[in-house]
Amino acid sequence: MRYFPLFIDSQELQCLVVGAGEVAARKIELLLKSEARITVVAPDVCDVVQALAQEKKITLHEREYLLSDIDGKNVIFVATNDSQLNQSISEQAKAKGLLVNVVDNTPLCSFITPSIVDRSPIVIAMSSGGVAPVLLRYLRQKLESTIPPQIKVLGEFAERFRDKVKSAIGNVTGRRYFWEEVFDGDIAENLLTGNQEVAETLFEEKLSQQDSGKAQGEVYLVGAGPGDPDLVTFRALRLMQKADVVVYDRLVSPEILELVRRDAEKIYVGKAKSNHTLPQQDINQLLVTKAQEGNRVVRLKGGDPFIFGRGGEEIEVLLKHNIGFQVVPGITAASGAASYAGIPLTHRDHAQSVVFATGHLKDDSIDLNWPALSQSNQTAVFYMGLTGLNIICEKLVEHGMSSDTPIALVQSATTAKQKVVTGTLETIEPIATAADIKPPALIIVGTVVNMHQQMAWFNTSA
Repeated sequence: MRYFPLFIDSQELQCLVVGAGEVAARKIELLLKSEARITVVAPDVCDVVQALAQEKKITLHEREYLLSDIDGKNVIFVATNDSQLNQSISEQAKAKGLLVNVVDNTPLCSFITPSIVDRSPIVIAMSSGGVAPVLLRYLRQKLESTIPPQIKVLGEFAERFRDKVKSAIGNVTGRRYFWEEVFDGDIAENLLTGNQEVAETLFEEKLSQQDSGKAQGEVYLVGAGPGDPDLVTFRALRLMQKADVVVYDRLVSPEILELVRRDAEKIYVGKAKSNHTLPQQDINQLLVTKAQEGNRVVRLKGGDPFIFGRGGEEIEVLLKHNIGFQVVPGITAASGAASYAGIPLTHRDHAQSVVFATGHLKDDSIDLNWPALSQSNQTAVFYMGLTGLNIICEKLVEHGMSSDTPIALVQSATTAKQKVVTGTLETIEPIATAADIKPPALIIVGTVVNMHQQMAWFNTSA
């Protein structure tokens, strides 16, 4: 993040604008939405700026810029058509430690102005770092149409009652839960429809019922999907935004973690082969402890919590301790990997059933129902099976599957790092070695793999 976003208190802000043409006028009109004091210096002044000066909304000096003009100022905007002058003012301002913005010349700026959605006191600011203004304008239009103008009413209401809620509810978590319920319920609905008195009555009733003590929290077992953040469900996203604590696995990508509430406590409990950050029993106890402390705990798992995610084991422990929980399913790795690799798990001409199995090694062996996995007209998907690939291939052939049966390995499915290699049960090992396939990787076995070449649609940089 090169440009760090800040909101500056404008009550005492002294702004200098050098230039008074149409471009400068647009900056001045934006500044006038704040409480800043605005001084404009320019020999030539457009009608808009002239009118603002006559209305005494700005202080205007119709002359050439002087070095002394930046004295006593906090922020400088430069909008002249003289590139040499623009560079000179930028250097002078930076030398004095002042914030300076040269319009349409990012390299000369110490700050850039964001694209703004104004619902004061709620203000949303966005930036592309000056590299994609059209995309930024597009996103702003999306937000403008999505966020109702009345949302400012909720902001003003929260500002009025903030101190009262703080006095009534003694802990931060309790106050956050209270406000979330306010914004999600009837109080907000009445405010947005103009029923101020009804909203205030409901609010006072709700506040009077609050107990400042910390109630027991809840655990949400959330499937994060196979890797692509766009595949996270709406419900998962909503709970991730509400979480106080997030306990996450190795398969949860940094991009998905970015969707979590910024100030949530994040605890990594990832597991790799022979390297468990926390044993499962310790993870179970961690969920209980954090919930008993009054937190909303999201147990964030790659794929789906109930498909090789050990969600059932965690729920059994939560039930023993009377901890409330919810389960949010996610797109399991098999579905995501197959879809993004162009391999349908079932197909009328190839497979009328699909079976999921774990290929996890235990004592250098894999104990599975191999005859059932070796059936014809079936797709077999192995999770966590890369280190046992040779055993999987040998056992399938040993139990009746042809050695020329197609097999695919899908690494880092649905992400930009996705890699797909195919072969047969007889040839796949050297192919995988040559391609340097690494975990996480899924194994798909069956004649549906033959459809990969014609159906592959997802392009990656790999």
